[in-house]
Amino acid sequence: MRQWLSNIFRLGLKELRSLRADPVLLLLIVYVFSFAVYAVATGAKLEVVNASVAYVDLDRSDLTGRIIGAILPPEFDTPEEISASEVDQVMNDGDYVFVLNFPPRFEADVLAGNQPSLQLNVDATAMVQAGNGSVFLQEIITAEVIKFVARDDTSNTLPIDLIVTAQFNPNLQSTWFSSVMQVINNVTILSVLLTGAALIREREHGTIEHLLVMPVSPSEIMLAKIWANGLAIIIAAVLSLWLVVQGILGVPIAGSITLFVVGTVLYLGSVTGLGILLATFTTSMPQFGLLALPVLVVMNLLSGSTTPIESIPDWLQTVMQIAPSTHFVAFSQAILYRGAGLETVWINMLVMVALSAIFFTVALLRFRKTMASSH
Repeated sequence: MRQWLSNIFRLGLKELRSLRADPVLLLLIVYVFSFAVYAVATGAKLEVVNASVAYVDLDRSDLTGRIIGAILPPEFDTPEEISASEVDQVMNDGDYVFVLNFPPRFEADVLAGNQPSLQLNVDATAMVQAGNGSVFLQEIITAEVIKFVARDDTSNTLPIDLIVTAQFNPNLQSTWFSSVMQVINNVTILSVLLTGAALIREREHGTIEHLLVMPVSPSEIMLAKIWANGLAIIIAAVLSLWLVVQGILGVPIAGSITLFVVGTVLYLGSVTGLGILLATFTTSMPQFGLLALPVLVVMNLLSGSTTPIESIPDWLQTVMQIAPSTHFVAFSQAILYRGAGLETVWINMLVMVALSAIFFTVALLRFRKTMASSH
């Protein structure tokens, strides 16, 4: 056992030296856990921000002026007036996300109780912004009409008093979600790429033949690659959470970083095993990249890191339970967002251990077969 552990440790040190000598991979790790996290968090907005609005005012009344004046930043840009003949053209050109069309006698019909129609044209190409923005505009219009009819600028006289309490993200900022999830997704991506690249690098440099004649087993080689590359990923992920997410972006981390690291170690057994498994089916880095790309896309898009897992079909939810990324995302969200402890996430950790054992075993069997065929 001592010799086995010694071999794993020394082979791991060799992996770290190889990684240090590869400036491209080092630059990739730094980029993925720094600029990539910041750029996605600040650039990809899920909430409505600076949505463009145009309006056609065929009434030119006090009511239409109040409604237009209530459409304010930061959710919306200052509304711009266009003519009725321009509506189709500006929508086709994508110049505006929303176009309001006030008909003639709009104010008079409202005061007479005739329930006039007010047209809101929406460019639903920008799906999230269009959906949320439509709701905001409806609320603005409803509030202004109620105040105008009641001649009361202080209250909307709604029948209920709805109090909304947002837990864990009180300002509903997408940055809080996307920054942390980008770190989580990058852990998955780099775990697959680095371990797979380590095996491909052995073949391209001809050092795999050296390993074959050494008194080391396939399990020692695999575990060495896993702990060495996993150590680099964990250090980079923790530094990213501290320096980029908390430091630069100002996003609070609610739970224990230590517990997150423990869970990440359990997760790495499966996802790094997957990287080695994919590498055994390829002979070059371009082939490995083409094979890994669709796997990573599916794992990230359907793991719950982009959209809630409950929003995908039931049968696909069941299928995704075999993906370790699904349980790692749930584990990470519980700790980093909601401050959950071991009593909450132990089930996720247990599942990740089981999946790590399965993926590692399958990858080891395939790796042994590959090494045997190389003799």
